[in-house]
Amino acid sequence: MRESDPRIVLGLHRSRYERRILTSALELGIDTIDTSFNYRGFSAHAALADVGSDLLPRFTLSTKVGFFPAAGRAEHSLDPGRLREAMEQTNRDLGRAPDLVFLHNPERSLTGSPDAAQDALGAACAALEAAAAEGLCGAWGISSWDPRPLPELADDTMPRPDVLMVRGGLLTGIDVLEASEALAARWDLGTAQLWGMSPFAGKATDPLWDKLDPQVFIQNPDDSLSALQAAFRTAYWLPRVGKIAVGTDNPSHLRELVDALRYEANTKSIHTYRQLLRERAGHQPL
Repeated sequence: MRESDPRIVLGLHRSRYERRILTSALELGIDTIDTSFNYRGFSAHAALADVGSDLLPRFTLSTKVGFFPAAGRAEHSLDPGRLREAMEQTNRDLGRAPDLVFLHNPERSLTGSPDAAQDALGAACAALEAAAAEGLCGAWGISSWDPRPLPELADDTMPRPDVLMVRGGLLTGIDVLEASEALAARWDLGTAQLWGMSPFAGKATDPLWDKLDPQVFIQNPDDSLSALQAAFRTAYWLPRVGKIAVGTDNPSHLRELVDALRYEANTKSIHTYRQLLRERAGHQPL
């Protein structure tokens, strides 16, 4: 059993919800898991409680609300009443209050005028803030796949989230990276309050990772460092985050990611890479 390390969150997006990945995570020192109300066809919470109810007290558990079942499909909504109902059902299905609930991809429903979008976002944030105050969750945050619309909408009248989770890694565009950083700055969130997700752009088995050489972004790489490990470690700096949620059902893959944490990033190379991304996007260098 390894000592607990807070830098990795076991993501359960495409998980089969098998007990062995939960026990393996604990053995490797990973004691935070992330799921969502809509994962596994809206059955993720019940499945998690079914296979690991005795293990859940040992985990810090985060989940998300924002997608809802509708005629055989999922629809997105920021309606405060629906968010509240989803959080109440989450508590029932898990058999406990989650430690953290994210507002899931709010940009999906921010339509209409800027004022209307700002009002909708503010009302949704207020609903999660109230739920946390009432004990339906320990804290609340925002999880955004595309945060580009959000920095212009966030202001001092809006409740401030405890955590922000955003897409990251080498394949994330500069506009998304900079929007994530701008949103974090707007809410005065430090590195410890920022989580990354999808460090391999959704597919760690993509042949692309055999063709790239991310080791250039690592200080003092050695022969035991794989390209996948180097890409994962680099993702903590694109953007700068304290945790990364990463999904796998393979304990060996999870162990490989844990082992990658012993390496440090080459921040000079990462800065150069970001400048190249800006130039490629037609932006002025910083």
